[in-house]
Amino acid sequence: MKHASHKATTVSRQKFSLAKALFASGKGSHSVRAVRAVQSAGSDAVVLGLDPAIAEKINEIAPQTRRSIREAARAAERRSHILASASLAALVGTAAGALAFSNNEDATNSFVADPATTTTQIKRISDVTAASRSEARTDLSSSSVTAQSTNEGGWGLSNSDSTLDAKLMNRNNANNPVVSALVDADGDAVPAGFNPNHAVGTNSNNYPWGQCTWYAYQRRAELGLPSSGNFGNGGAWAASASALGYWVDNTPRHVGDAVVFAPGQADADGAYGHVAVLEKINADGSIEISESNAKGLGVISTRTFSAAEAGKFQYVHY
Repeated sequence: MKHASHKATTVSRQKFSLAKALFASGKGSHSVRAVRAVQSAGSDAVVLGLDPAIAEKINEIAPQTRRSIREAARAAERRSHILASASLAALVGTAAGALAFSNNEDATNSFVADPATTTTQIKRISDVTAASRSEARTDLSSSSVTAQSTNEGGWGLSNSDSTLDAKLMNRNNANNPVVSALVDADGDAVPAGFNPNHAVGTNSNNYPWGQCTWYAYQRRAELGLPSSGNFGNGGAWAASASALGYWVDNTPRHVGDAVVFAPGQADADGAYGHVAVLEKINADGSIEISESNAKGLGVISTRTFSAAEAGKFQYVHY
């Protein structure tokens, strides 16, 4: 009869032999048995019937192969390089940003703007004969030079030596451009001390429609000449204009002059007189006028007077 203690001892020795077979390194830490032990501690832990926590712990302390050690070392080195590169890039970016904001007006900052560069390319001449000189020589004394330039001559304004026409120059300060041109054209005939910027009177046509005064104001305004809306009746225009500084005399000078008829003169009204507008001065001194209300209210008509008759009227110029 066998005792139970003997069986127990046998079982204990079997368990001890299994553990020793799994983890003992009889031929080195990287033997097949050691690798198999690592695998069993990992994915094959269920085969051994081990608790998962114990299998994980065994996996941590189990011996590794040389290849796995080298791969782990390379992976750690790569992670170290990546972290170092990222840190350096972040540091450089932060420094560049701070420098750009602190010196944003410095155009010479290498981080903000690069200076313009110019690239010059030198092209080699492939045609050597184009740069060569001819062996033939021509004596300058025997050359056929028949013309010679000269520096003799005169200086002149523009392309002619004619004198400047002083009449083309503006010699007054008239504000009205039409009056300014007429003052220059009249030259020395303008009365001494005449002020081209004199008062012109009321700047509106206050005369009854169709009357001679209404038409004279309207026609002169069309020609750019000033008139007052309160000169009065046609026969009073000369005196009223002269009182304001207008140039008034008995000589017809320009188209647009107001021709003043005294009361009863040349069929003018015996009480109010008449006023018309000079339209043309003929070569023989005769004049042509335009007028209103000579043939009816609002009717515009024309008449011609000889030079002798023209000399008897008064003219309001400007």
